[in-house]
Amino acid sequence: MRYQLPLHYLDTVARVGSIRKAADQLAITSSALNRRIIAIEEDLGVPIFDRVPNGVRLNSAGEILIQHARSEIAELERVKSQIHDLQGVRRGHISIAASQALMPFILPAQMQSYRDQFPEISFSVRVCTRYTAISELKSYAADIALVFEPEIASEFVSVYSSPQQLYAEFRPDHPLAGDGELRLRECLQWPLALPSENNGIRHLLERSAAPLSSKVNMAVESDNTFLLQRVVQNSDLVTISFSAGLSGDSNASSLKHRPISLKDVKPGMLHIGTLKDRHLPVAAAKFLDQLTNYLEQSQSAV
Repeated sequence: MRYQLPLHYLDTVARVGSIRKAADQLAITSSALNRRIIAIEEDLGVPIFDRVPNGVRLNSAGEILIQHARSEIAELERVKSQIHDLQGVRRGHISIAASQALMPFILPAQMQSYRDQFPEISFSVRVCTRYTAISELKSYAADIALVFEPEIASEFVSVYSSPQQLYAEFRPDHPLAGDGELRLRECLQWPLALPSENNGIRHLLERSAAPLSSKVNMAVESDNTFLLQRVVQNSDLVTISFSAGLSGDSNASSLKHRPISLKDVKPGMLHIGTLKDRHLPVAAAKFLDQLTNYLEQSQSAV
C-alpha cells in the first residue's frame, strides 16, 4: 500500500546498507530515495542513518525505527493474507530461515506440496545457524525458523521440537557401510566433511568427541550441505547429518547412512519456531501447520 512506501524504502536501505544499491532494487533514482530518507529524518527530528565511507548504517534511533517499520510491514502482510483468505484465494509470501541440513529434502518437498495446493504462494529461504535463527525472526527476515540445536532466547517460541539422532553418511562402498549403529570412535577414524562451528551438528559432534580425547580429523569444512555430500560421494570422507536431514527415499540420495550410537552422542533437538507475540500471516501459519504435522507423522513412524 502506498502509505507504507516510506517504511519499505527505509527497510530496503537498512538491509542493503547503501542508498545507491537500495535505489537500484527499488527502481527509483538514488537522489529521490535520499530525499525520502532525509524527509523521514526531518519528521523525526534526528538522523536515523550514519553516513559511512561505503554506504549507510543505522544508528540507535534508526534501530528503534526499523523495528517499528518491519513490525508494521509484517502486520499489513498478515491482514492482506486474511483478506485473501476470505475471498477463498490463498496468496502471500512465506519467508523461512532454516539449518542447512534441511535444504536437500524436507523443505523442497514441503514447499512444493504447499504450492500444489496454493500456486500463488511464494517462498524465500535463508540459511541460518544455531546462533542467527533468532535474529532472522527479530528482523522479520523470516516468518518461521527451523533450526537444529539453536541457542534459545526468550523471543523464540518453539512450536514443535523433536530429538534427532546423528547419522554418519558415506558412499555405498565405504568401509563403514553396513548395518546397525556405529560407535563415534569408528567415525572419527576417518577424515570428515563437516559444517562450520556455528552449526548444531558440529557443536553436538565436538562436544561428544571431547570426552573420548579423539581429534576430529577435518578434511573439508563448509556450510553448504550439497558440497559436503558431493565430496563424500567421491571420496573416503564421512559427513554427519541428523535424522530429519536424511532422505526418506533411498533412491533420492547416492549416499548410505548409519546411526551413531546414542551411548556416544545424545540426540540434538530440532526446533520449529516463530517470534514471540507475532501473529503470522495466514499463508505462513497454514504452512507451519503442514510442516509440523509432517514432522510429527514422520517421527511417529520411526
